[in-house]
Amino acid sequence: MNLKKDIKIAVIGLGYVGLPLARLFATKYSVVGFDINESRVASLKSGIDSTLEVETAILNEVLVSDSTTKTGLFCTYSIKDIEDCNYYIVTVPTPVDKNNRPDLTPLYKSSETVGKVLKKGDIVIYESTVYPGVTEEQCVPVLERVSGLTFNEDFFAGYSPERINPGDKEHTVEKILKVTSGSTPEIGLKVDSLYKSVITAGTYLAPTIKVAEAAKVIENSQRDINIAFVNELAKIFNLMNIDTQEVLNAAATKWNFLPFKPGLVGGHCIGVDPYYLAQRAQEFGYHPEIILAGRRLNDSMGEYVASQIVKLMIKKGISVNGAHLLMLGITFKENCPDVRNTKIVDVVKALKDYGIAVTIFDPLANAKDVKKEYNLITLNTVPENKFDAIVLGVSHSKFLELDFPILQKEKSLIYDIKGVLGSIADNRL
Repeated sequence: MNLKKDIKIAVIGLGYVGLPLARLFATKYSVVGFDINESRVASLKSGIDSTLEVETAILNEVLVSDSTTKTGLFCTYSIKDIEDCNYYIVTVPTPVDKNNRPDLTPLYKSSETVGKVLKKGDIVIYESTVYPGVTEEQCVPVLERVSGLTFNEDFFAGYSPERINPGDKEHTVEKILKVTSGSTPEIGLKVDSLYKSVITAGTYLAPTIKVAEAAKVIENSQRDINIAFVNELAKIFNLMNIDTQEVLNAAATKWNFLPFKPGLVGGHCIGVDPYYLAQRAQEFGYHPEIILAGRRLNDSMGEYVASQIVKLMIKKGISVNGAHLLMLGITFKENCPDVRNTKIVDVVKALKDYGIAVTIFDPLANAKDVKKEYNLITLNTVPENKFDAIVLGVSHSKFLELDFPILQKEKSLIYDIKGVLGSIADNRL
C-alpha cells in the first residue's frame, strides 16, 4: 500500500521507546517528538540523550529547529506543535502500582493530549505494553470523549508493540521485526506500510489489535517464567553444592535447550508485563497460576541473594554486622542508565537489614533519580576505600575493567550475581 506523501508523525513520549522510534521515522518523514518533561526536551534539542539509546552524532543528523521541514525530528513540549500531524504514536510507560496492579494513568493522559488535536482521518497508534483490550476499550473512549469524533468513522487506531531492548546497540529498533495492527483491515495495511517503510527487519501484520496486544504481553511473560525456572534451579543446586552455571552449560549442548540464566528480574518490561496479563485473566474469572508463581519466585530473589552473600561472609570469617559492602550497579540491566523497577534495591535493603553498610557505585545511573526513587545514595566514581565484600549486581562493561584487589580488604568476599567475573569471584548465583 502506498502511503500519502504528506505524512506527519507525532511521537508522544520521548523515553527509551519513543526517542529511537522518532529518530528512525525522522530519516524519512516529518516527525514531532512530544514530551511533557521540559528538561528532557531541552536536552534532546541540544543533542543529548540521557537514556544513552541514541548517540549524539546520530541524533544531530535528524534534529531540526522547526516542525515544517519535510524530514527531520523537532522536539517539543507544546501541544500546538502536534496539531497538524496525522499519525500519532503513543510510547508512554505502563507501570504497576505498589500492589502490582496495572496503572494506565500515563496512557489516559497521553490519550487526552492526542484527543485535543485529533482530526478527521487521523490514525492513533499505541506502542505501550498493555493487556488485550486496552487500546479499544480504554484509550479509544478517551480519544472520542475529548475530540468529539467517532472511532472508525472520523479517526482510526492501531497497535504496534514496542520491541526496544535498552542498552543493546546491536538489536536496534530498525533491526527488530515489528508486529503491527489496525482497527480496520484497511487501517491495518496503512499502519503496516508506515512501519515497513523504515523497519529493515520487516513487519508482521496481526489480524486484530487485541492479537497484537496479547502477542506483546506474552513475550515478556514467557521470559519471566523461564527465568523463574532457572532461579528455582539455582536455589536447588546451591543446596546440593552444584554450580548452576556449569549445569546450564552442559544442558545447553542439546540443540533445543533454552539458554536462560538465573538472576534478578526487574525493569519496566519482564518484571511488570506479566501482571498486566494476570490482571486481565482475573477479570475473566481465571486465576493464572504459572504466571503469578513465576512472579513470586522472581520477586523473592533479592532477599535470597542477600542471604547467600551473608552465609558466604560468615564462612570466610567476615563479621557481618557493621561490615562494609560495595554494590556494583543499581540500574535494572547492564550498560543502561534506567533504574526503574530495579531489583538491586531489594538486595541492598536485605543486606542493610543484616547490619551491613552498603556503598553503591554505578557510573551510568543518575544519582538524583536513585535518590528520588529509592532514597539511596549512589556514587558515579570508584570509591577509594576498601570493602569486606564486593557484589557485582549489574554487568556494566566498565565493571569488567575494575581493579578489584585495590577495593578489597585482606579478608574479603566477591559475589557475582551476573556470572561474568570468572575465577576472581568467590561465588556466583
